[in-house]
Amino acid sequence: MRTGLTIYGCEPDEAVSFIEAASRFGIMPTIVEAPLSETNLELASGNRCISVGHKTGITPSILFGLSQAGVKYISTRSIGYDHIPLEYAARVGISVGNIAYSPDSVADYTIMLILMVVRHAKSTISRVQTHDYRLNDGRGKELRDMTIGVIGTGHIGGAVIDRLRGFGCRLLAYDCRPKFPVEYVPFDVLLQQSNLVTLHTPLNAATHHLLNRQRIEQMIPGAFIVNTGRGSLVDTEALLPALESGRLGGAALDVVEGEEGVFYSDHRRRSLENRLLSRLQQLPNVVITPHTAYYTDHSLSDMIENTLINCLQFERRAACAG
Repeated sequence: MRTGLTIYGCEPDEAVSFIEAASRFGIMPTIVEAPLSETNLELASGNRCISVGHKTGITPSILFGLSQAGVKYISTRSIGYDHIPLEYAARVGISVGNIAYSPDSVADYTIMLILMVVRHAKSTISRVQTHDYRLNDGRGKELRDMTIGVIGTGHIGGAVIDRLRGFGCRLLAYDCRPKFPVEYVPFDVLLQQSNLVTLHTPLNAATHHLLNRQRIEQMIPGAFIVNTGRGSLVDTEALLPALESGRLGGAALDVVEGEEGVFYSDHRRRSLENRLLSRLQQLPNVVITPHTAYYTDHSLSDMIENTLINCLQFERRAACAG
C-alpha cells in the first residue's frame, strides 16, 4: 500500500518534479497549488502526512482542523519553522519536520548581495537604465579592506564563510554553538568591529529583532547589513532611520518584516500596504529581493526529495511504535 502525501502551495514547476519523484519513492501525492488554509485543509483527509511551504503562516485553528482530519505529520519545505506554532502542533498530536537543501543556493546569493550593496549596484543600474552613464557620487569598497561579521554558522553561514575567504577580508563570527573554523567573538564585539554584518540564524523568540535600535547604534558608522535569513531578525523601524540618516551605509535584504502577502505576488497594479517596505525601496542604498535566495534547480530538487524522505521516515517510525 502506497503512502499518501498532500502537498500544499505546490507551484506548477514543483508539481512535475514531485509527481516524478513520488513515484520512485512509492508515495501517492495529492498536489494542491493553493497554500494550506481553513478552506482546503479537508484535502488532507486520508493522508497522515502533508507538506507545506514557508510562504504562508499556519494558525492554531488550521492545525486543529488538520488533527481532526487525521494528519499526524507536517514536513515544511524550508529550514525554518517560524511559520508554524510548534507547541500547539504538539498539543494536537502533530509532529513537524523541516528539510535540508543545498546551502550553496543561499550562500551564492548572499555573496551577490554583499557585492551589490558595497559597490552601489542599485543606483548604478538605475542610472544606466535612464541612459545616465556618469560615475556614482560614492566609490565602492573592496572586500579585502573590510571586516565581515557572520551571525549564524550553520550550513549556510559556513558556506558563506568559505566563499568570503577567497576575497581576503577579515572574518568574524557569532553563534551560540561555535562549530566552524573561524574567529568567534561576542555578539557586541562583532557589531562594533564589522563593516558588514550578514545574518544566517534561525528566527525564534530569542532572535526576533536581533538587530534592534540599540545594536544597530553599536555598528561602525557606514556599515552594511545583509539579510537572507528571516525578515524579523532586523527591527525595520530601527533600520530605516539609520539608513535614511546615513548612519548605515546600506542594506541588502532578501527578506523583510511583513513580506507575507507581498512577496510572491504581482503588485504592479496595487499599492503596497507595507509602508516600511515602500520606504526601504525608495532608498538608493537598499537592495530588496523577494525571498528568492534559496530558489535554484538544485535546492528545489533537494526540497522535493527530502520532503518525501521525511514522510517515509515518519511512517516507518509510526509503524515501529505501533
